[in-house]
This record gives sequence, C-alpha cells and structure tokens, in this order.
Amino acid sequence: VMVMVWLYVEKQSSQKIANHAYYTFWYVIPTLPMFLVMPWLLGKGVQFWQALSICIVLTFACFALTALAAKRFGVDLIS
Repeated sequence: VMVMVWLYVEKQSSQKIANHAYYTFWYVIPTLPMFLVMPWLLGKGVQFWQALSICIVLTFACFALTALAAKRFGVDLIS
C-alpha cells in the first residue's frame, strides 16, 4: 500500500499503479508456502540456514508453477 501511495504522490500514471498492484498479487502467491514451511522446519530442529535454503528452493519451484499457471490466464510473469 505504501508503494502505491508513493507512486501516486510522485504523480505516476494510474496504469503504472494498477500494474504494480496486479503483479504484486502474482508475485506474493509463490512466497506464501515459505511462511508455513519455515516455522515447521525450524520446529523440527532443522538449522536456520538449511531451512532457509529449502525455503528458497521451494519458493523458486512455487514461482515456476505460478508462472506456468498464470500463463494459462494470459499473465506473463517471465518476460
């Protein structure tokens, strides 16, 4: 929200603000599983750096799947 306000204050076009909001939605989706897996891994005794590495790989895989799914709806996340 703060970025959208900042863009508005800097007199950016409505289209640019709309694009920011739209693509933020698509980029947030693949990060959500990490916020469930990270505490689970840490709770199981996995070391922080190992858990973070697993979550990075998970997020990358989720992003790839999201990009493929989004492409079916005409949204190109990888240009």
